[in-house]
Amino acid sequence: MAESQTNPKPKGISPDAKTLHQILSAAAPDGLAAALSATGIPPSPDLVQDVLRLSYSNPTAAIEFFRWAGLTNKHSARSWNLMVDLLGNNSMFEPMWDAIRSMRNEGVLSLPTFISVFGSYCSAGRVKEAIMSFEVMDSIEFVVLSAKNGNKKRYGVPPDVAAMNALLSAIYGEGGSTTLAVEFFEKTKVKISPDGDTFLILLEGCEREGNVAKAKTTFGEMVVRLGWSKENILAYSSLLMTLVRGRELEEAIKFLLVMKGKNCLPGLKFFSNALDVLLKQNDSTHAIALWDIMMDSGIMPNLMIYNTIIGILCDAGDADKAFRFLDEMVFYGVFADSFTYNMIFQCLVKHEKVHEAGEFFIEMIKNECPPTPSNCAAAIAMCFEGDDPEMAIEIWSYMIENSLSPVDESANALLIGLCNLRRFSEYRRFAEDMLDRRVKIHESTMEKLKNARYKDGRSARDTYDNLLKRWKAS
Repeated sequence: MAESQTNPKPKGISPDAKTLHQILSAAAPDGLAAALSATGIPPSPDLVQDVLRLSYSNPTAAIEFFRWAGLTNKHSARSWNLMVDLLGNNSMFEPMWDAIRSMRNEGVLSLPTFISVFGSYCSAGRVKEAIMSFEVMDSIEFVVLSAKNGNKKRYGVPPDVAAMNALLSAIYGEGGSTTLAVEFFEKTKVKISPDGDTFLILLEGCEREGNVAKAKTTFGEMVVRLGWSKENILAYSSLLMTLVRGRELEEAIKFLLVMKGKNCLPGLKFFSNALDVLLKQNDSTHAIALWDIMMDSGIMPNLMIYNTIIGILCDAGDADKAFRFLDEMVFYGVFADSFTYNMIFQCLVKHEKVHEAGEFFIEMIKNECPPTPSNCAAAIAMCFEGDDPEMAIEIWSYMIENSLSPVDESANALLIGLCNLRRFSEYRRFAEDMLDRRVKIHESTMEKLKNARYKDGRSARDTYDNLLKRWKAS
């Protein structure tokens, strides 16, 4: 676990801190205090914090440094919190609790201290100890989480909703047991009322594990306790994403319509994420339904989300609807890019829409959105199969004239198409030009020509043999 968020790293480390840290890394343990004192550098609170931030990988030396610095100045609350975090990060839990008891005696113990403890225990896979730490925050008869027992002083940090949320976040954030998290919540909510952040953490946990049933019940409890509020839209989005990923789209749409009526509809980010999931699920029907709700709510789409919905439609083979979205983009100030055009072009080619693909190719180059080399190769093959060899040649010529590369697959598709049509003079002309350009003609392509030409007499064989010699020499 990285250093606690309650103690963020500074933008820069002072030279004095680097000097002291070098001593911690090099000096023998029994001579460490003397080596530190010999520097003559006074251990100010800021300096102590800088050194501790550098010392997470050397906890034993950090402890000695902390003791040495404490002989000169009383440690600040931030320095103590760093020390607790450092010890917890290194699973040195007994020294960590010793430090916490010292903090209590110094009167500097606070919620950030325990937030660090929660994170350290959960990071170490010791969720039960993290929960026990929560339970002893303000307990008078607590169980000390070390080998020692019997201390009956209060820690004096009353657990509140912020502490409950911090522990839940630590459990889920470190991939801890969802069962333990839920048990902790059910037990704790009797004494501490959950807030919107609590339910957000719980719903995000349900989303991560794909627990649709638990997400629904948690959301229901949230609405009963807190009502509807724009402040909780992130939690609503988490529920909806759980439903979308769980393929409960009808349920998600029902919730969306309710949220719309409560003026609590999630924003563009939710719709973008949901459509990304539907793209993977190849669900164009529900994608259109979500899109319509988004547009009816006045949420303005951007290019990324337009590309997603067009991609969904193209994967479903619905080129007509894809064209509709392409045409309407401009009315919302969104302009298609090469990715947009290539998705539609690929769809047309895949579904052998020869005439439409040819026209769309012209539109693409007119709008300076060239097709990809792979789409060109597939389109050339399709044009020959669809009785439009001239468009195949036009696509190839465009590739050469505009230095669109790589061209190898397109070149071979062109030669095979010409061979199948027995347009051998053009085959030879294009093949010789390709060899001049060092384009790779596949052996299988040459073999196909050989099989065709060797049946046409001596002159045809000679023509092929000459081309073969050039091919072998290239």
